[in-house]
Amino acid sequence: MAAESTLELELPECPVCLQQYGDVSTIPRVLPCGHSACEDCLSQIQNPFPGTIRCPACTQLVKLPNPISSLPKNIDLLRFFTLTHHNSNDNSKGSHVSTQKYDKDPIFIKPPLWSHEFYSNWKTWVLPEDTIIIESNASVSYGKVLKVSTSVSSMGCVLKEGEKVSLLEIGYFAKGSCSCKFEYSYEVKLMSVLYGLSEGERTELESIIKASLALHVMCKVYGFWYNTDNHYVYMVSEAFSGSLLGKMGVLRNAVVEKNAEEKICNAAEFVIVGLDICQMVSDLHLRGLVLGFLGLSCFGFDKFGRVYVDISEVLATGRRVCKLLTEVVVGKSGTASEGLVVRLKNSMVEDCIFVSPEVFFELSKLGGIVIDLGSSRYHVGYGSDIWSLACAIISLLVGKSFAEEMQKYLSYLVSAVRDEKCLEFVRWYMEWRQKIITLIECSLGSEFANMKEILLKCLEYNPESRPLIFELWKILKVLVIKSELDDVKDLEQEIRMENMCNCLILEDLCQSINKVTKESPRCLDDTSVVENANTEEAEGVENFGANKDVVEGLSCGQVKCIDLKGHRNCITGLAIGGGFLFSSSFDKMVNVWSLQDYSHVHSFKGHEQRVMAVAFVDYGEPLCISGDNGGTICIWRASTPLSPEPLKKLQEQQDWRYSGIHALAFSASQYLYTGSGDKSIKAWSLQAISCCFLIDYSLSCTMNGHKSVVSSLAICDEVLYSGSWDGTVRLWCLSDHSPLAVLGEEAPGSVCSVFCLAVDENVLVAAYENGLTKIWFADVLVKSAQEHEGAVFSACKKEKWIFTGGWDKTIKVKELCGDGEQIDAFPLGSITCDSVVTALLHWHGKLFVGQADGVIKVYYFCSQMNH
Repeated sequence: MAAESTLELELPECPVCLQQYGDVSTIPRVLPCGHSACEDCLSQIQNPFPGTIRCPACTQLVKLPNPISSLPKNIDLLRFFTLTHHNSNDNSKGSHVSTQKYDKDPIFIKPPLWSHEFYSNWKTWVLPEDTIIIESNASVSYGKVLKVSTSVSSMGCVLKEGEKVSLLEIGYFAKGSCSCKFEYSYEVKLMSVLYGLSEGERTELESIIKASLALHVMCKVYGFWYNTDNHYVYMVSEAFSGSLLGKMGVLRNAVVEKNAEEKICNAAEFVIVGLDICQMVSDLHLRGLVLGFLGLSCFGFDKFGRVYVDISEVLATGRRVCKLLTEVVVGKSGTASEGLVVRLKNSMVEDCIFVSPEVFFELSKLGGIVIDLGSSRYHVGYGSDIWSLACAIISLLVGKSFAEEMQKYLSYLVSAVRDEKCLEFVRWYMEWRQKIITLIECSLGSEFANMKEILLKCLEYNPESRPLIFELWKILKVLVIKSELDDVKDLEQEIRMENMCNCLILEDLCQSINKVTKESPRCLDDTSVVENANTEEAEGVENFGANKDVVEGLSCGQVKCIDLKGHRNCITGLAIGGGFLFSSSFDKMVNVWSLQDYSHVHSFKGHEQRVMAVAFVDYGEPLCISGDNGGTICIWRASTPLSPEPLKKLQEQQDWRYSGIHALAFSASQYLYTGSGDKSIKAWSLQAISCCFLIDYSLSCTMNGHKSVVSSLAICDEVLYSGSWDGTVRLWCLSDHSPLAVLGEEAPGSVCSVFCLAVDENVLVAAYENGLTKIWFADVLVKSAQEHEGAVFSACKKEKWIFTGGWDKTIKVKELCGDGEQIDAFPLGSITCDSVVTALLHWHGKLFVGQADGVIKVYYFCSQMNH
């Protein structure tokens, strides 16, 4: 029985639907790569190119004939099925569950600077570098949208070109003082500032963003933008012209010249504004947000005349209040001086900023002041905003006389805290409250009796004794519509849960601006220096980067560089094998360098034209192969002793119209492929002749399809990728050299030449003449970005890293992250080079860079930096 059970578990099954093979619906069909899958699944797997399929077992792109039944059956699997079927006497036929699409194994790559979860949550809020231009600088700066970002519209907000936006400083990226070769990208600088914020600050930002998207009474937050000039990260939000503070000043001046009846009408206008403010504060409370203060400058008017809350102004005003009260309170004891009164008047009274007693005491506590309130200490909560809201409404209705009383309130409150007489302040506050009641009675008529009563309750010292916003809103609503209607839609009543709210003025965003500096263990700056190590002794060089990748060194400033000088002209190609580095150049030579100490070992001198490409192969005998723009292919022995003359010279058919060989690649099936100026790809046999053990070197076939120079070749998973100046990338099957697919076919007039290709693990990178870089995953275009200024001459990919370099003398470093087709290339940073970058190669954690000035740079991780 055990043997039968084991046999049953080991029955062959389709790798897609996991059903056992049979002779009806699960017939195993053999793909050109040699793997099998059932016929039904092969007919349902979706592929981007007609007539092709990616093998479910090895992911190789192979041809798929039509009909699929023309593929050969796997006779061995069917025979095994028949045998087991007969032995078990099982006449039932296994059901087949078809699948709509083959799910590829996801690629998950964790960025080294922060977690994948953090990156996924915040990357959609990163605004592009060229989106904003600053027009004015203040506590809240203002800017204009230069370029519309399509990524913002997916978050529920749409930026418009020319739109005015407000900019609030969120953090600072510390720029190093020393000269740097490596500079972090715009995205890394912005994300590192966000990552350097405390957990509380990020939670607060998330709450604000969610509230801005959900509430129509609050300006929308568009995202975050990094200013490369001053290195600050800003929160970008909607901005409207005109503030409530300015409009109220105009209305107050107009009231002075009006008669009693007109003043009542004007008071009604103030009541309407107060009604709108009640609505906004209530909506914020329902989102769990408590302001902790109110300032008329925090409110504005949109283009329809509706009042809204400006969250940037709220946070900026909160910071200003915190700073002022801390400076005033934390000082010498004594009564309020004349200077103190002036500061309070200029900063808070004239700007109509209202802070309740309990919030003031909490701010003093955060400033390090120990306050003894006895049983008079109360918690900050929704009731704190009720107090500030009532003061704002009284200020609108009463005017100058209330401002004078507020000045007395603040002066006495500050003195009480500084002189440790807070218990006396409680008694004084009761008297002050009575004065405010008298002011209201003198300013308002009998028709405002209900409002006077509710405002009196709002000024209770105990926050728990204050009414709900709903009650205040209802009184104001009755005054506006002149009658009590039970069917009027009321505000949703908030529940008193004082400990479940976030008070903005007491949270981290108002308490300080988090500056990300190099001393912080969680943040980054651009002091990661790539130092030159030409003077260092050769011993131990290779051990520096033995265990870590050069990119890890770039992130922490532990990278050094060696210059290899031996060429007299532009480097065109790099290859590694047999313990050597091979470099080709316009100087008609191929230089050989030792990978032990990076010394120059030998020079191959057999070309009469510029050497355009170089490759290393080892099919039993290590060989270095180079091709020039005259169509000559030189094959050199790549083992010691290195030969001064080539073992073999191959010659393409010469034609004065074309420029010889531009690219080389080799396959495991012992073929050498050349990309030529005559628009073709040629396959040369490197297989040994069985009778004499000599290499064939014959031209096996010519592949045509491109309409211009074949500039780059790459091989992965038995597929040949060819890039051309015609702007396309073509895929070829290596088993029979037939075409598989074409990527990037564009309409006439929009062609941009492909200069280089890099392919690895189902990821294809193509770099173009105009600085564009495109990335395909499993033959699907996932990203296209203009990252270089000028042509991109070289690209390489190794695991999760992508390197590109070109005319702008910089190497862009990108990191792959994401799952499956959601894969993304995050720009990590750039390395500034001395000359145009023409060749790139990543090997064993080291980055080899060929330049137009003939110098080869080797960047490697070094744990022993000399500071």
